[in-house]
Amino acid sequence: MTLHTKNPAKLANPSVPVPAKLAAAWTSFVFLYAYVDIFAFYKPGVVADILIGRVWEFDITPTWAITVLILLAIPIFMVVLSMALPARANRITNLVVASVQVPFAAFNVVGQLGESWMFYYLLAVALELIVLAFILRSAWTWPRSFATSLEIPMTADERN
Repeated sequence: MTLHTKNPAKLANPSVPVPAKLAAAWTSFVFLYAYVDIFAFYKPGVVADILIGRVWEFDITPTWAITVLILLAIPIFMVVLSMALPARANRITNLVVASVQVPFAAFNVVGQLGESWMFYYLLAVALELIVLAFILRSAWTWPRSFATSLEIPMTADERN
């Protein structure tokens, strides 16, 4: 029995709903966001600094921990919100949150310019920006549905 045929069946390419695309993109963004920091633990001196209570230039304090948690919770909640919000609110929320994340992602490379790990952070930011661009494009180009004549409410004059 051979699996090759002269006329293989064409693969179906079903349309993926915009909310599912957005949720998948935010999930990818969260993984990039978290793993960039996890892999950075291998940078010499990072763990030693953490053990003495420093991350980059910041002291590890409850305020720092809450800030980091909030910053990570935003894209995490976007996974859920992308599937749960109504279309109009979903589109607006994704456009706003992704737009705010763009400069924040770019900020992560500023302190690394000229350092030996600069290309690691540049690649990380570039990948995050690609995902954010996908989110912005998907939300911006959200397909419209147009009301049919049956869906347009009649005015009082039209009813009489």
